[in-house]
Amino acid sequence: MEAIAVLDKVSYIYPNSKETVLQDISLTIHQGEFLGIIGATGAGKTTLCLALTGIVPQFYGGRFFGKIAIAGLDSLDHPVSELARHVGIVFEDPEVQITATSVENEIAFALENLCVPREEILRRIPSVLKSVRLEGFEKKNPQDLSGGQKQRLAIAAALALQPDLLILDEPTSQLDPIGSQEVFATVRELKENLGVAIVMVSHAAEEMAEFCDRIALLSEGKLLAIGTPSEIYGQVDLLHQNKLRPPEVAQAFSQIQQKGIELDPIPVTLASGLAVLGQWRSQGHRIISPNLSNSPNSSDQPKFSKPPILSVKNLQHTYADGMEAIKNISLDIQEGEYVLIVGQNGAGKSTLVKHFLNLLKPTSGQVFVGDRDTCKLSVSELAQSIGYLAQNPDNQIFNTSVEKEVSFALPFLGYAPEAVKQETARSLQAMGLWENRHAHPLSLPKGERGRIVIAALLAMNPDIIIFDEPTTGQDYQGASSILEVSRQLHQMGKTVIVITHHLYLMPDYADRAIVMGKGTILLDAPLRQAYHQVDLLESTYLTPPQSVFLSQYLSKTSDRSYPLITPTEFASCFAAL
Repeated sequence: MEAIAVLDKVSYIYPNSKETVLQDISLTIHQGEFLGIIGATGAGKTTLCLALTGIVPQFYGGRFFGKIAIAGLDSLDHPVSELARHVGIVFEDPEVQITATSVENEIAFALENLCVPREEILRRIPSVLKSVRLEGFEKKNPQDLSGGQKQRLAIAAALALQPDLLILDEPTSQLDPIGSQEVFATVRELKENLGVAIVMVSHAAEEMAEFCDRIALLSEGKLLAIGTPSEIYGQVDLLHQNKLRPPEVAQAFSQIQQKGIELDPIPVTLASGLAVLGQWRSQGHRIISPNLSNSPNSSDQPKFSKPPILSVKNLQHTYADGMEAIKNISLDIQEGEYVLIVGQNGAGKSTLVKHFLNLLKPTSGQVFVGDRDTCKLSVSELAQSIGYLAQNPDNQIFNTSVEKEVSFALPFLGYAPEAVKQETARSLQAMGLWENRHAHPLSLPKGERGRIVIAALLAMNPDIIIFDEPTTGQDYQGASSILEVSRQLHQMGKTVIVITHHLYLMPDYADRAIVMGKGTILLDAPLRQAYHQVDLLESTYLTPPQSVFLSQYLSKTSDRSYPLITPTEFASCFAAL
C-alpha cells in the first residue's frame, strides 16, 4: 500500500519547556488504513496529531527533530495551508471548530479560504454531507444539531478538503452512546468507501479493537508498541502498566488464561470472544457457578425502613418552547444509596437533576429533600443538603487558592471562623489536597481540580452529592480516580447520584440504576438486573458492558442463569480442565 504519512525519528519539545513530548518516533501510515493511537493522558497523542498536520512546530514553535512527510511533502518546508489539502483534523470538542450559521456554510468556509472555485464548492457540499449522513441538513443551524451530528459536521468540513489522511483526536469523548456510534460508523464508511486513511485517538477500547487495522501505543512520548488490535489489546498486563483499560473481552479472557486455560490469541472483540465460547461448548468445557461474593450490588432491591432522603412526586416540566422534558416522574432515593442515572442526550436526566437543585421549577408535581419541598428552600439551605459536581469542574472554581475555594461558602452558611478552619482542613485532608492548599486551583491537573470542588462540597457537609457526567473526557485513570472519590463519599455515609454514559465503569460502585428515555423512567432496578435488560438499554442507545453479552451467551447455552456484569465475574465461571 502507498504511504500517506511517514515519520522518521521525530522528537519535539514545546517552547519554554525541557520536556521531550515526542521521543524518536518512526511510523508509516498507509492509504486506506485505520490507525488507532492509545495512551494515558500526557503520552503525547495530541502533539503527534498536531505534528501530522504541520501545526507542530509551525504554529507552536519549539524544538523539532526528525522528519515528517505528508503525501510526499515535508511538514517543515510546506505551510499548514498547503498540507491541509492532504490532511484534515477533527478535535475532541466540535464546538471549537464550528463557526458558521448553517451546515452548508460551515463546509464552504475552509474551501473558500483555499480559493476553491464556487462551482466546485457547490459540488462538494452534497457529496460530503451524504458521506456523513447529514443530507437534508444544509440550511440547519449547527447549534441546533445533536452532539453526534455536530461531530459528523466537523468531519464533513474536513472531508470537503479531500484529504488523503483524516485525523480525529478523541472525537467521541464528549458524546453520548448514540453520538459515539454515529461517529465510528461514519469513520468506517469513509475508510471503506472513500479510501481515506484514518488516524484516531480514543480511549474507547471496545470500538478501537473492532474498527482499527493497527493500534499504536504511546507512553511518555515514545512509541512503545504497534500492531494489530489483537496484538496490542491482547497484552492486558502491558495496558494496565500504562494505565489503560483493555476491552472487557480481553480483560475477561486474560483472567481465564491466568487459571491455566490456554488461549492463543486472547480474543479482544465481542465477536471473537463469543467464537471462543462456541468452541469451548463444542469441546464440553467445564463451566462452574460464578463467584459474586465480592460484588457491591445485589440482584434484589434492598428494603428501607426510613423515609426517603430525596423524593419526586408526579413531576412534570415543560419548557417555554413547549418541549415536554419531564413527564409525570415519581421516584424515591434512600439515604446511603449509590444511584446511577443513565439515558441518551435529551432523555431528561439534566432536567430532572435541575429540579433536585431547585434550578428549575416544576410545571406540576413536587420534589422533596427529606420532608421539605425544594421550591420552599433557598439556594444556601439546599446547598447544605445537596452538593453538585458539574461535568467541567473549572466552571465551579473562582478563587485564587485551593484553601480559599474550599472555605468560600462556609461563612455565608453561618459557620464561625474557627469552624470554617476546622471544616476546611477536614475536607482538604479527606480529598488528599492538604499539601496543595496554597496552590492556585487552575495550576493543578483536571482530576485534582475535580477534587477541589468535591472538597468544597464536602465542607458544607451535604447529605446528597450528585456527579454529573464525571467521567466524560477522562482517560481510564482519571475516570477511576473520580469514581474512587465517589466510593469514599459513599462509605462516609453520603447518598451518591452519578449521571454517566459509561456503563462499563459503574458495576464496582453503584447498586441501583435508573434508566431514562424521552422524559420518563423506563426502568428503575438493581444495577445487575438493569444491565441485563439489553433490549431496553439499546432502545435508548446505551450499550451494556461486554461481560453482559458474554454471560448471556452462557445462559442461553446451558441450563443455568449467569447474571454477570464484570470481567472478573465472568472469568470466575471457568476452571482449568
